Amino acid sequence: MMWNLAFISEEDFFLHVQETIQQYGEKLKPYDLKKFNSNIVDPIKLTFDKMVYHMSYEEIIRNEIFRQRDKANNNDIGYFHQSIFKYIKDCIVPSSGWDVIFSPKEGVDVPECGRVKTVYVEMKNKHNTMNSSASSKTYMKMQGQLLKDDDCACFLVEAIAKQSQNKTWQVSVDGVRQKHKRIRRVSMDEFYSLVTGQRDAFYQMCMILPEVIEKVLSYSGRVAVPHDTVIEELNELAKTKQGSLVLALYMLGFGSYTGFA
Repeated sequence: MMWNLAFISEEDFFLHVQETIQQYGEKLKPYDLKKFNSNIVDPIKLTFDKMVYHMSYEEIIRNEIFRQRDKANNNDIGYFHQSIFKYIKDCIVPSSGWDVIFSPKEGVDVPECGRVKTVYVEMKNKHNTMNSSASSKTYMKMQGQLLKDDDCACFLVEAIAKQSQNKTWQVSVDGVRQKHKRIRRVSMDEFYSLVTGQRDAFYQMCMILPEVIEKVLSYSGRVAVPHDTVIEELNELAKTKQGSLVLALYMLGFGSYTGFA
């Protein structure tokens, strides 16, 4: 494998991918009925899904387990996007406060603003993961940083933005439209370009990623697929209640309700 990433060594990237996969593995512990219902599933929704999509209850339950795992794994992808910058020159990944801080000796050229000493970053996996309250809170945090440091800019960096961009971020705070040229909304490709000085750095990382994942898995072994026992336990519950699988499923959410108890 030829190594084409000038901004991170092959060894560091291998280690970073390995650490991300290890976090995946921790989510692959088998699901029993208690774990499956730890946040109380919605049996009505599962019933609608089963009927509308013409699936069996077994398929719907497997899909729900996958959904729960996938939700947890989104945090691991957030780890991947954020923590890679600890291996990149002039970047630090603090344990708290900001997701990434970029502070090269020569400063940072920011569109519309000129050069600043430091860029403070909040990072999100996807452009639609923040509601208006979270957006306002993040924006006010950035305003506060500008008040403390007049030689900086603050970026909301999105791994999956609507488009490639580096633009002024506009939000409504307490019903008032706010914008500041040093508070910006930036797509991941533009942030990689700024930090590495390589225009297509993010693209190059994406192109090499599958091969590195495959290499990590070949060294460490495949992530074991767990044996989940949710369906078996529901079938046993159905026998105990002298009912059907659907009744057992309803018992997860409505076990203390009139008629179910």
